[in-house]
Amino acid sequence: MSDRLLPADIEELARRVIEENAAAGRTIAVAESCTGGLVAAALTQVAGSSAVFDRGFVTYSNEAKLESLGVARDIIDTFGAVSVACAWAMAQGALRHSHADVAVAVSGVAGPGGGTALKPVGTVVFARAERHADREPVSDMRQIEGGTRSEIRAQATLAALELLLPSQPASEAGGAP
Repeated sequence: MSDRLLPADIEELARRVIEENAAAGRTIAVAESCTGGLVAAALTQVAGSSAVFDRGFVTYSNEAKLESLGVARDIIDTFGAVSVACAWAMAQGALRHSHADVAVAVSGVAGPGGGTALKPVGTVVFARAERHADREPVSDMRQIEGGTRSEIRAQATLAALELLLPSQPASEAGGAP
């Protein structure tokens, strides 16, 4: 029986995230919605992750985003939970409610239902916030095309992990997964 919990590409990228953040002396936190804890699961699958991974927030409902991360209700009411503004507020909230140096947030429409004309299934937003920012803040909205719910969540997990790499410049973070 394999010791693999998640797809190999996700586990390999998570290992790289842990190793590179350990080498950089950075701790990380995640705030997840549509991925439902997959980013945290990938990170904690790596032996030694406790030296780097501070905590994860799975804030699937809007109320959880408000209560656990301090996202302002007017952000959700005005822009929606699947918005760059909400992802940015989630990332900032994860920093405020943790001891991490960097936090990544992800929210989206994994489907098969729930999409709209403005935010169809596969719309996913990301943000990275750093406590002592020497880089530009990163936020991005992506459209993951033609995937099943599992495929959309897996691609969103990979994109969130990429944003946690210390070597990931802000200019490259906006690329397609």
